[in-house]
Amino acid sequence: MKKIVFILIALVLVSYQKNDISHLADPSNYLTDIKTELKKEWAKNRTINLVFHGHSVPAGYFKTPLVNTFDAYPMQVLKMVKEKYPFAVINIINTSIGGENSLSGEKRFDSTVLNHQPDVLFIDYALNDRSAGLEKAAKAWSTMIEKALKKNIKVILLTPSPDQRIDILSPNNELEKHALQIKALAKKYDIGLVDSYEEFRNKVLSGEPITNYMSQVNHPNQQGHLLIANKIAEFF
Repeated sequence: MKKIVFILIALVLVSYQKNDISHLADPSNYLTDIKTELKKEWAKNRTINLVFHGHSVPAGYFKTPLVNTFDAYPMQVLKMVKEKYPFAVINIINTSIGGENSLSGEKRFDSTVLNHQPDVLFIDYALNDRSAGLEKAAKAWSTMIEKALKKNIKVILLTPSPDQRIDILSPNNELEKHALQIKALAKKYDIGLVDSYEEFRNKVLSGEPITNYMSQVNHPNQQGHLLIANKIAEFF
């Protein structure tokens, strides 16, 4: 497994540096069936479940211990999707736990995620997966992805949001390695990708300080969450 992980990272690094997004699921048509359901009116419509599984960022932690639910990206996504689909009944189900990594998230995946019967599943664990390491994280993410796909659930992976203790412009830094691994997984399984890491990196490259988008060292503020939500909204 360790060799496979490093091969995946090496392969994706080349395409990442060239900004190559080939072989990733196209946001414009990946959720075509879901969008068809969202357009239906009563009494032909049904409830659509969007499940967000991850750590403190999707859970809504801003400056700990403050949990700012309505400004966190899952709720911002709900608002955006509802504006586009006014007849839809949509559940935002947040199974995220602050401080958790993907290894713990995988252990409770059946009982606290799949039990909600997601139509779309978002996975966001990379910020905390640094302690687990690439190899173990890859195994946990792969297990969750495969279980979801077996149930015909649409899966969208998120690369990490920033940690100000890591220079986002430094090549091959710890967060970038996890971002590359997540991108490799999205390509391998032909599923959706929201490259949060790249969105924040582009802001810094344009001359903006990362602090404009952060509420504390490792949690985005409302504007930071908006960056992520806007990329998710492209799928809808």
